[in-house]
Amino acid sequence: MIDARDTALIFEGGGTRNSYTAPVVEKLIAEDVQFGWVGGISAGSVHALNFASRDTWRSENAFTEFVGNPKFGGWRSVVRGKGLINGEWAYEQSEDVLPFDFDAFSRTTEEVHVEAVRADTGETVAFNREDLRTLDDVALAARTSSTLPILMKMREIDGVPYVDGALGTSGGLLIDAARAAGYTRFVAVLTRPRDYVKGPQKRERAVRRVLRSTPKVADAMVARPSIYNAAKQSLIDEADAGNAYIFFPEAMGVESTELDAEKLRANYAAGQEQIEREWPAMREFLTRDRGR
Repeated sequence: MIDARDTALIFEGGGTRNSYTAPVVEKLIAEDVQFGWVGGISAGSVHALNFASRDTWRSENAFTEFVGNPKFGGWRSVVRGKGLINGEWAYEQSEDVLPFDFDAFSRTTEEVHVEAVRADTGETVAFNREDLRTLDDVALAARTSSTLPILMKMREIDGVPYVDGALGTSGGLLIDAARAAGYTRFVAVLTRPRDYVKGPQKRERAVRRVLRSTPKVADAMVARPSIYNAAKQSLIDEADAGNAYIFFPEAMGVESTELDAEKLRANYAAGQEQIEREWPAMREFLTRDRGR
């Protein structure tokens, strides 16, 4: 067991780019790393919840074989009014295909943090472990956090519609939430390379037109690049100061909406090769003496 309970584990989203970082989840589970806090947004929430349930099988399949299921999404799903990704099926009706071990989740103890955004007000809403008391609670947190505007149908909770948590105050990287929870050491698993900078929204007028019924979501989409870039730079600054370890993908082979299972398996294999090669450095950070 590696005792890293003074460290927060942060997962970036990125749709099916997370097939590349799934092996990192599995490696941390296999090495029995015990973090004090784990958080994720959008597809990163799936990683966070899979880690918190210590489920290596689900970590791999959630972004490979499962995505290849015809019910998951695609243009037929769009035609049927379910969105490019069928969030209702993927998160709430697929327990027979991709079961979540809620009992195992209930036995772990690290803090869990997932965020979504209210589509009506633009407010960031957090789901913490105490909010995730049932399997349905877990499914709702993951679905709302992962609901891409325009591409997916919004999910309502008590009449309130929600969209992707990456449009909130974190920009998609939960460094500030981890700090607010009292953490000063971080392991961050990203789906974009170190030199990636998110550019400004180039289609602002079109975005505002399509989202005219939810103007706060449009505002958030326009604001997100600067928030994301600032959060990423803050993480890099922490790494430069020796307080963070960041896993940056070196050979990402897919975009966020890739649904081809064969391509996702190849991307998974590339991520697996990188984390095996990089593990000694990550382990050194996790086990470094810090005067405890």
